[in-house]
Amino acid sequence: MVVDEQGSFVTQRELPRMALVKPTIRLSDIVLRAPGMLALHLQIDTVEEPVRVKLWDEEVAAYDMGDTAAQWFTDFLGRKLRLVRFDPEQRRLSSLKWTGGVEAANQFSDGYPVFVTSTASLDLLNEKLVAAGRSPVEMERFRPNIVLSGVEAHDEDRLDVMTIATEGGEVRLKPVKPCARCPIPNVDPATAEVDPIVTDTLQGYRRNELLGGAISFGMNLIVAQGEDLTLKVGQDVAADWNF
Repeated sequence: MVVDEQGSFVTQRELPRMALVKPTIRLSDIVLRAPGMLALHLQIDTVEEPVRVKLWDEEVAAYDMGDTAAQWFTDFLGRKLRLVRFDPEQRRLSSLKWTGGVEAANQFSDGYPVFVTSTASLDLLNEKLVAAGRSPVEMERFRPNIVLSGVEAHDEDRLDVMTIATEGGEVRLKPVKPCARCPIPNVDPATAEVDPIVTDTLQGYRRNELLGGAISFGMNLIVAQGEDLTLKVGQDVAADWNF
């Protein structure tokens, strides 16, 4: 997570150029690349000093990733910034209100550990964009962890516990809250240009009463079983309906 001088998190909401930072996770390190910058190599098992950082209305424990990483982000984004990683000893839970009292571990993501949407949902949005004379958008704008195929548009809103068979055992993921969309989907991940057409279009058909009229796209999930297992593209997903 990138933080400012006060230790508060920053995102593409205020710094769209963050979309141009491309990470590659390798066996022992993470490589960050961005236009006009030398690649930044960060060892996965190496941190600097412990720090406290702010994420929404929470203060959590983290580790600073050092002056080189801080200077890299400062130079590229034009603000004095630092890079931190989550402290594995920190206990941060998703909203108990939405999880039904289930204690679901979360790290630096906004509120929930897993997010799912579907190709059909994106296809419907793109149909509306094209009908309005605009270009279609890619799924990367919504940053999902899981993308379903073989379902109707926004069927992910109506699914109960999702079961996925993996080589190591069964994974069970429970949808708990529709994902309210902030302006980040308006950021083109290829150029960092901002155009409100995505959220403006969603305003026309995706207002969610559960979220007080906010627009939604996709569902937030918690892990009910299989926390240490690995999901892969192409695995089958089974779920009952939850109307």
